[in-house]
Amino acid sequence: RFGFARRSGPQPAQPTINGKEAANLHDLSEPFVDNLAGQLFLNEAFKIIVEEVLCKGTDVKQKVCEWKEPEQLALLLDLELRATGESQHRLLQRVEDVAKYSIKTSHPRFFNQLFAGVDYHALAGRFLTEALNTNLYTYEVAPVFVLMELEVLRGLRQLVGWTEGDGLFCPGGSISNMYAMNLARYQLFPEVKSQGLWGLPRLTIFTSIESHYSVKKGAAFLGIGTDNIILVKVDDGGRMIPEDLDEKIKLAKSQGAVPLLVSCTAGTTVQGAFDPLDHIADVCEKHKLWMHVDAAWGGSVLFSKQHRHLMKGVERANSVAWNPHKMLTAGLQCSALLLQDTTNLLKKCHSANATYLFQQDKFYDVNLDLGDKSIQCSRKVDCVKLWLMWKAVGSSGLAKRVDRAFVHARYLVEQMKKREGFHLLHEPEFVNVCFWFIPPSIRGKEGNKDYQDRLAKVAPVIKERMIKEGTMMVGYQPLGNKVNFFRMVVFSPLLSQKDMDFFLDEIERLGKDL
Repeated sequence: RFGFARRSGPQPAQPTINGKEAANLHDLSEPFVDNLAGQLFLNEAFKIIVEEVLCKGTDVKQKVCEWKEPEQLALLLDLELRATGESQHRLLQRVEDVAKYSIKTSHPRFFNQLFAGVDYHALAGRFLTEALNTNLYTYEVAPVFVLMELEVLRGLRQLVGWTEGDGLFCPGGSISNMYAMNLARYQLFPEVKSQGLWGLPRLTIFTSIESHYSVKKGAAFLGIGTDNIILVKVDDGGRMIPEDLDEKIKLAKSQGAVPLLVSCTAGTTVQGAFDPLDHIADVCEKHKLWMHVDAAWGGSVLFSKQHRHLMKGVERANSVAWNPHKMLTAGLQCSALLLQDTTNLLKKCHSANATYLFQQDKFYDVNLDLGDKSIQCSRKVDCVKLWLMWKAVGSSGLAKRVDRAFVHARYLVEQMKKREGFHLLHEPEFVNVCFWFIPPSIRGKEGNKDYQDRLAKVAPVIKERMIKEGTMMVGYQPLGNKVNFFRMVVFSPLLSQKDMDFFLDEIERLGKDL
């Protein structure tokens, strides 16, 4: 399929020192490692990766996972690290074992997380990035990627609705959210960078009860404190209620706190809800608060003319977190922090002016040294995968992927309504389809005292069965006073209608006897 033959014939030799089994370590006339043997090993390992991960791992006839209990898996992998190296043949077996027993997240029937599927252009970008192995902190060591990151960020900001601004690729949406909090605090109290927290008033952050847990983690990490996260009520669909936000800001002020930031969500993790950004922006402007939009999951609707209305008002935000590794399948990790700011706030807030990296008398424009905008020193190149995929299919191609995901979600909901035993939490706003499966044994018994307890046990058992059989993977969770239900997410470009039908059939098969 990919033009790679299955490995056969003689195996590559063990890499040796100077081509010898034993060598004088003080002989510097030759390289320490046999480069050719290493390349031969890589070539053979790559064939295994292509076959096991990209061919079998995307084939619906193959399992999503080969489940093993931890003790058994540890023995199969022989994880122990030893003083002496192993043969190349044994190492290739290790590669095959890792591929075999890992979860196939590119499989069309992996519905478990908000990342899934594979884009081969993006994957080529990931291979390229790994092979080049550079650090995105100065133009001198990463000239291609500095210019590329700036261009990709510009393209993403344009979709938000900003003609100018700033930004950075971060190691995950949680870190992007933390950046936003730190920037908001620095803008209001710039002395915090040098003096620390001792002189600050009590700061409060406002977010919905269904926002991502990284908001709380960020408050703890930055010294703001989780007690100072004020949770705002949501409506039945999981969307923040702006009126309650306004009341809670007023209450915080009356108690002597200083409201700092409102963290909205565009595509909540469980229900896929979009907070009403325009109305929240009115509240933020009224109280002069930083407005951050966590669009890690839902940001990609901005590519779609048909669905971008879900983020109406996003252009009024101060910052946006967006993870193209989710709905766009750019591959982990690809997470952008976008800012409307044009005052170089990122650099002012985070710079340490390390003179061994950021010399100001370089022969090129030192503004291209991006490293001092980041809290990291080493920063992985995450823009190539998105750039190459975007170049390959264009904005219109990415829009079609988003639109197709909505079509899949609508089809799934329509089919659920035709089948007995499937009960939706509500009509989905996005591509998160949340539902209970009610086995025949408890249908019509909603009034029984033990009904909720029995229903809560259904999803965990079905999940265990599907994983142990390896047929598919889908997540479940409780939410508030709602007992365990399934969250099905449909966005992988490898999905077809057959996969939707299989999913429903499989849930019925695995749960009919409960």
